[in-house]
Amino acid sequence: MAVGASVCATIVADYKWSLRGLLGDEYEKAQHNVHERSADRLQRLCFANGGIYIKLGQHIAQLDHLLPEEYVLTMRRTMLDQCPVSPYPEVARIVREDLGSTPEELFATFEHEPIASASLAQVHRATSHDGRQLAVKVQHAGLRDSCTADTLTVEFLVKTVHLLFPKFDYSWLVDQIKESLPQELDFSVEVANAERCRKNFSSKQSHVRGRVAVPEILHPLCSKRVLTMEFVTGANVCDKAALARMGLKASDVARLVSETFNEMIFIFGDIHCDPHAANMLIRKKHGKAELVLLDHGLYKRITDDFRRQYAGLWRALVFGDAEGIKAHAAAMNAADSYKFFAGMLTMRPWDEVTRASADHLYLGSSPEERKMIQGYAAQFAREISDMLRRIPRPLLLLLKTNDCLRTVDACLGQPVNSFMMTARECTRALNEARMRERPGLRMRAACLADVIGVEARIAALALMSWWSRQNWRLFRRTSNRREAVQPPALAMPRAVT
Repeated sequence: MAVGASVCATIVADYKWSLRGLLGDEYEKAQHNVHERSADRLQRLCFANGGIYIKLGQHIAQLDHLLPEEYVLTMRRTMLDQCPVSPYPEVARIVREDLGSTPEELFATFEHEPIASASLAQVHRATSHDGRQLAVKVQHAGLRDSCTADTLTVEFLVKTVHLLFPKFDYSWLVDQIKESLPQELDFSVEVANAERCRKNFSSKQSHVRGRVAVPEILHPLCSKRVLTMEFVTGANVCDKAALARMGLKASDVARLVSETFNEMIFIFGDIHCDPHAANMLIRKKHGKAELVLLDHGLYKRITDDFRRQYAGLWRALVFGDAEGIKAHAAAMNAADSYKFFAGMLTMRPWDEVTRASADHLYLGSSPEERKMIQGYAAQFAREISDMLRRIPRPLLLLLKTNDCLRTVDACLGQPVNSFMMTARECTRALNEARMRERPGLRMRAACLADVIGVEARIAALALMSWWSRQNWRLFRRTSNRREAVQPPALAMPRAVT
């Protein structure tokens, strides 16, 4: 705790000292520098302590529309797939204690160097005695013993930051860690999550059946700290060059990812809550993209009532339905702050959320747009923190899932697809609920009419969005052409003005 408190105090002092009395460009430059220094300090603290601190860093890496990009980029470079590595003797000891034999006895081959390391475990490649290629996930030593103390330390740091900067209150993050960490430290929970996921996407209810895979698990070689599964190869979901080499379109991959997680949320109510790029692989199967889901340690199962409310909320958000947003925000303890609630979910101001065009669906990824979104989040940081304390606990993990998917979606360059898929799956979930409550031909016809109406609305919005972007590109090209031929003597007065 002393080390964490020291780092926290250093960061706070750096901000107070470096930014005192500065304005304008000097303030912006100094703030950028102190952001970078502080992000480096926080990263070193996370790596030095491991475990829960790495989880914290990974969460920061996904909040690219809420936190300064210096923090996000620093964490993203290292926290997702370059975590500290446990030495092989510790790995062998945990395998022997949990499975009763050494890795050399249990497997035909077992590579001492891990092929990947994450916050709570690392993965080693192995071969079974019958020749199968395997991946063996082994938990880092000592995490169970230090879990409580580390959680208390992080809670102390969060409270210290809130005391010094009242508008930043991340107590909700501590609550989330307290709830989820014990489950993530028990690999038997991950095994159960993975098997449910496989069952869901193999069912006739899934529209992506045959296009989503979960590595097969070898149950006799699993325990609370060891998980053995088939070894799967594939491209990182954000590696557009690798996707192109396989002959796959980024737009098709983006659509598949969106459909998959929308089904998890709105159809099955059983959600993988850590879908960052390192946990998703893409491979080609029968000429099409297949999504391989890894790391099933963090899941959230939601009730049917909550699922219907959440589906109704997102349908209202996608179509800019102000009254629907207000009603569903009230159901989630956000009645008096529905505008902030909508902004928190979409990262857009209220007037854009309710604008009658498709542009409100688009989450831009240019530096200017990113800066605008981060400024919006900073402006309303206090309201957002207060909101996160009041909303239902399941929604916290769903927000994290949204952050991760937003990052993947922007990386693939197809952000509109996600909202289109969301609209379809929300409608599907709501209609299925209506059919269960009031089965019959009349209700079936009403649901069919609803689906047709939604598809027509989506098509109209997509056409409007395409047309507005074509006009914008034409305007930019025309403007650039005019500037290129403008005499310097005429250009200067305009610049001065």
